[in-house]
Amino acid sequence: MPFGGSGFGGERRSFNSGPREMHKAVCSECKSECEVPFKPTEGKPIYCRDCFSKRRARF
Repeated sequence: MPFGGSGFGGERRSFNSGPREMHKAVCSECKSECEVPFKPTEGKPIYCRDCFSKRRARF
């Protein structure tokens, strides 16, 4: 693989590439509606910003 290649065969995003596509979801912990910057995968938990921050602070 050449230097700087992503190795995932896809496009690389920079942090300044414009607005992200947001997807509606329901938080697995508090059950509130939220939006996430990725397409939710069935069977995997989704957390709103507040619940994600709380969970991350525990570790």
